Amino acid sequence: MTMLRGHDAAVAAFLDAAHSGRLHHAWLLAGPQGIGKARFAEAAALRLLAEGSGRPLDAPGLAVPADHPTAKLIEAGSHPDFQRLERLYREKTGDRARNITIEQVRGLQSLFGTTPTFSSRRIVVIDAIDDLERGAANALLKSLEEPPPDSLFLLVSHAPGRLLPTIRSRCRLLRFAPLVDDAMAAVLREEMPEAPAAEIATLVAVGEGSPGRALRFAGLDIAGLDAIMTRLIEEGDPTNAVRADLARSLTAKSAQARYEAFLERAPGRIAAHARTLTGRRLAEAVSVWEQARAIADSAVRLSLDPQTTVFEIAGLMARLAPAAMLAKA
Repeated sequence: MTMLRGHDAAVAAFLDAAHSGRLHHAWLLAGPQGIGKARFAEAAALRLLAEGSGRPLDAPGLAVPADHPTAKLIEAGSHPDFQRLERLYREKTGDRARNITIEQVRGLQSLFGTTPTFSSRRIVVIDAIDDLERGAANALLKSLEEPPPDSLFLLVSHAPGRLLPTIRSRCRLLRFAPLVDDAMAAVLREEMPEAPAAEIATLVAVGEGSPGRALRFAGLDIAGLDAIMTRLIEEGDPTNAVRADLARSLTAKSAQARYEAFLERAPGRIAAHARTLTGRRLAEAVSVWEQARAIADSAVRLSLDPQTTVFEIAGLMARLAPAAMLAKA
């Protein structure tokens, strides 16, 4: 497991509770997506299971040596006191199910039906609890209201405000903040040891404190894509040549990931530009942002034609160029 970085305060708070005998039975790990909450949950589970195994453990924080018996069991997916729930992978479609099902939550009863085997407790990680279907959330609530003995729930949440209030009220909240740039760069260098410094710097900037988000953009020449969007916003596109080239480059089969990156980043680029404006130009930029966001949000879900979608969003960006705004005045 790659080292957990940037969350020293969360690690300290959790270990303080664990070692003081005041460990709450359910923890809600809340914060933006991709910043390391699931990695924290897995590291915390491994550490507590290792500590409860009776085997010697001489490592700081949440670290557990790779040759520790508990680490080997977790790595093999065969530790009887640990279970991880996530959306199931569907081999036929190559994606994941939309939700974590009630059957998956009910399946936890096999874990809680016996006493702990190799440790002093049983641990469940749910990544993410936001993905539970309604029935699954209600089923989990019963376990949180009357927790099985020697059990611990680590619940990853990207949007805790959307959870059932009854679930939130039975958890101790542990907040996670976006990583600072130095921690971001360290994580990215670990994940991409061959990447040049320039790409690491670009990914730190576009990741906005989320290594997971940054890694999704790796290898997609985000700097080049951003440069084209900046050109559209600052210079416009009176001949349609720039947006036509962009549309062609993003709609080849091999460019699907870059196309999706464009859909994700374009509204943000417009919003950043809008924050520099005032008066009528600001109102126009807000209108353009709303239109671009609506198109980008529905493009993949509704299977909109990619070339038309890129051309339309790029055209909205070109409307923000000073010359285009003056022409409308």
